[in-house]
Order: sequence, then C-alpha cells, then structure tokens
Amino acid sequence: EYMGILRLIKKGEMLSRCLRKAFSTQSGVPKDLAALGIRNKQIFRNLGVPQLYEKALQQKAVEFNTPHDTISSTGALCAYSGLKTGRSPKDKRIVKDEKTANDIWWGDINIPIEPSSYKLVEERVVDYLNARDQIFVVDGYAGWDPKYRLKVTVVCARPYHALFMKNMLIRAPNDQLERDFANGADFYVLNGGEFTNSALVPGANSKTCIAVNFSQNRLAILGSQYAGEMKKGIFGVMHYLMPKKGVLSLHASANEGKNGDVTLLFGLSGTGKTTLSADPHRALIGDDEHCWTEEGVFNIEGGCYAKAVNLTREKEPEIYDAIRFGSILENVILDPNTRAVDFTNISITENTRVTYPLEFIPGAKDPAIGGHPKNIFFLTCDAFGVLPPVAHLTSAEAMYHFISGYTAKVAGTEIGIKEPVATFSACFGEVFLPLHPTLYAEMLAEKMKKHKCSAWLINTGWSGGKYGVGQRMSLKYTRAIIDAIHDGKLQNVEYSKMDVFGIDIPKSCPGVPSEILNPRNTWQNKDDYDKTLRHLAGLFTKNFQKYADKASADIKNAGPKV
Repeated sequence: EYMGILRLIKKGEMLSRCLRKAFSTQSGVPKDLAALGIRNKQIFRNLGVPQLYEKALQQKAVEFNTPHDTISSTGALCAYSGLKTGRSPKDKRIVKDEKTANDIWWGDINIPIEPSSYKLVEERVVDYLNARDQIFVVDGYAGWDPKYRLKVTVVCARPYHALFMKNMLIRAPNDQLERDFANGADFYVLNGGEFTNSALVPGANSKTCIAVNFSQNRLAILGSQYAGEMKKGIFGVMHYLMPKKGVLSLHASANEGKNGDVTLLFGLSGTGKTTLSADPHRALIGDDEHCWTEEGVFNIEGGCYAKAVNLTREKEPEIYDAIRFGSILENVILDPNTRAVDFTNISITENTRVTYPLEFIPGAKDPAIGGHPKNIFFLTCDAFGVLPPVAHLTSAEAMYHFISGYTAKVAGTEIGIKEPVATFSACFGEVFLPLHPTLYAEMLAEKMKKHKCSAWLINTGWSGGKYGVGQRMSLKYTRAIIDAIHDGKLQNVEYSKMDVFGIDIPKSCPGVPSEILNPRNTWQNKDDYDKTLRHLAGLFTKNFQKYADKASADIKNAGPKV
C-alpha cells in the first residue's frame, strides 16, 4: 500500500486522493463491496440515466429468446425480464437464526432457510457477479423521513435492474451518496437473477430463490430477472424493521388535498391503488409503500411501479405521460417500425409494467411526506359483482376488512372458465408481512382511533353481475365517489344497511347514478345475486377463522352474517 501511494504521488496525484485510492479499495474494489466477496473490478456505480440507457442497449440478453432491451417512441427504456414476468412468492426464504426464530410469522408466507443454505445462495450470486464483464451498483434510500431512512446498496449485472432501483429508491446527488455511504449501507441487495439455482440449495425447492438474511442485512436473488423482486424485497425489510421502532408499515398509496388532508388507499394488485392515487386534484405522496409515524405518513420509495396493460391517456393521463426518458417499460410489445407500445398486447405477460421517478407525476410531493390520514380506503376488485361501489365502515368493520384483505380475480382465459376466484391477503399485503398480521392491524386500529380516521370500502370490480355477465365499475364513477368523500359530500347523505355484510351504503352520491350504489339493484336475476352474495360471505367467514383467535369480539361480529 505504501509503495502504491508513492507511485501515485509520482504521477502527480494529490496526497488526499492517493490515500483514498490506497485505503478505500482492495485490489480496485470498494471496501464495502469487497466485504461481500465482490472481486469484479469493472464496477459502474451510480451512473446517470443516459449512461444506463447506453449500457442497457449494448448488453446482450442472457436467457434464450429474451428480447433485447430497446427504446420506445416516447423515450422509455423497454426491458425484458425473461422467463419470470412476476414475483415468485413461493421461492421467497428468510434465514431462521437466533434473531428471527421467535420473531417471524413462519408458515406458507415466510418459509425458513438455514444460515448455511443462505450462504450457498449468496456465494452463487457473488460468483455470478464476479464472472460478468461488468456490474452495476446503485446507492439510495428507503424512506423519505430521515429519522427512519434506510441506506440501501444494490449490486446487479443488468443496467435495467440498476435503472429500476435508481427510480424506485430515493435519489440524492452523487457527492451526498459518497459521504453517506462511505462506511457502507444499512442493507444490501445482491441480484444474480440471470443465474439459476441449478444445483438446488437445501431449503429451496426450485431454480429460483429470493433469500433475506436479517442478521447480515442482505437480500440475495437467484433465478429471477423480474425487477419487482428487489422492490418488494426492500418493502419486506421495512415491514420487519419499522414496527420494531413503533412505526406502522403499510401496503398502501397516499395522496394529499390542497388543505393538507391525507388519504391512504389500501389494495392488492389490480384494484386501482396506483391509478386512484394519481389524482389531478391532489398531490401524490406515493403509489404503493408507506409508513405511519407519530408525525404522519412518509413514502418508502422514490418512484412508482404501475400496471401498463390497457393503459390509455384518456383513462390515466398522469401515468401515461410519465412514460418518457428515464422510465422503464417491462415486457411490452412495440411496433417494429414506430416503436409505439401496444398496451393491449399481453403476448409476453398480462403483468406489463412501467416504473418512473415520483417527480414524473405532476404535483407530486417533495419531500414525499404528509400528515396523519383523514380518510382510509380499502380497495377491492370484486369479480363476483356483489359488493357496493362504496360503503362507510365502522372501526370494527374497518379492522375486519383490513385483516381479510379481499379482492377477486378471474380464474383464467380458457374457454368456459368464467368463475371468479376470491383472494384474501391479510392487511392487503400478506405476502410482504414478516410479522403476524394482527400486529399491523392493532397498530392501524390504534392510529385510526387516535386520529379519528374515516374508513371506506371501495369496489372497483364488477357491477350488474359477476365477471362475464356484468361490467367493470366505471373509473369515472369511482373517481366521483372519491371526490365526494374528499369534499365531505357523503357525510350527511342517507345510508342503508347492506344485506348479509351489514355495511352502510349511501343512497346517493354526486356524479354517480343512485341505482348502482346498491349492487342488488343492478342484477337482473335477484335470486342469483342473493346466492352469490351468500357464497362470498361464506368465503369471508372461512378465511377469517385463521385470525379469529386473536381478534376481539367486536371485530369478529363485524363480519358478514351468513
């Protein structure tokens, strides 16, 4: 090292720069990366967007038959994730050790893996990264509130993945990153997703493994190039760390009115959480992941990750216009000549996506922090067509529906299969919860009571019949309902009790036909409606049995009566 300093001095280097070069690296690799086992010297750290575009266009696809990254007509990077076009929740693992053994909600959601097995996964990821011609490193933050901010470093082999996390983490100037990350990050993401877990690791049952080690503060990815694994991996980390600090982590979007009133929107994929949070009348705080502290809410992310299937400027102008230079379109089909995107083409996947920085949405808050919520929406896409477009919930009903986390999806597109399938995901994000759902529910109930929040059930699904018979709820009407809530126009209208579920349905709402507010009125065959309603109620009741032992009598009584 001493001789190295002398050689640099002879080349005219300033002494401070010589010392930094000699002692901050080991064989040309930054110390924090060397500690992870990284030996690859071709490291591109915190590149700008144009540089990442250039690198992405130069790089060849690893997986056979995976399209080459390209650019759309509006300037977005079009990237392709290979065989995996969505998350692989069954391949997620958490290291079970002294720190987590009595802490994690173990089961089908959080599957344990031994420390020795995790070591094998990480070694394979690192070996792959070391074998690549070049690797990319992104430093950024999870959490807009500096008091709870997590410093995250991502190491990956694809420029697409680097730009994705540059968008999704909170960005800062490179000189600030150099200072803040001088002693390393709080958490590391090691993405070797192009390399499969071919020789199965004990505890992993496929060629894909997404493993979290809370003792070492690392996430290792094998066998999936789907970028959402990194985003949701960090979300899971925040779901583990924040409650231990008395902070409630939430799978919800958030926006703020001109008077500072904040709304949280809970919902599973496909319910409209991102679409409805991008409201032209309100400032966007974030579209997916938030935390609620003693001061208010803050966004965990620096960007948005929206569904792109059937996207139109008419229906979702804010998201449509965000598809420009700096954003990423995933797994979309382009016109070979014009490079225009066909958003209706789902030949690769129905889960086409777009990611973009938060500031691409006009009027987005910076910093992405708000006060305590005034309204909370539980969004559901009810494909059975029996839930109302809107219902006002009591505190107990709110907890029942939060713990249930209901939506529905269509079973498939095969001929003759038109029956909807109920999906229940506790806290509207069960797959991301490392701790027991009732912990998050209790924290939410306490905060709602303290800050006197109003809770609403919003159905963005079907009306006039189940999927295949009825019609999808008009986005125009859903926005009108939400506007009416924000304007206080549903506070003083007359309500009626819904059969079976017992929730309060408004009899009128500005901008919405009164006949659709009670779903029974929209069905031609009332007997079919009653039968379907009781069927869905039975599914709710069966699902809630998993949590009944830890639920209060009020919450249990707030469910449907079959």
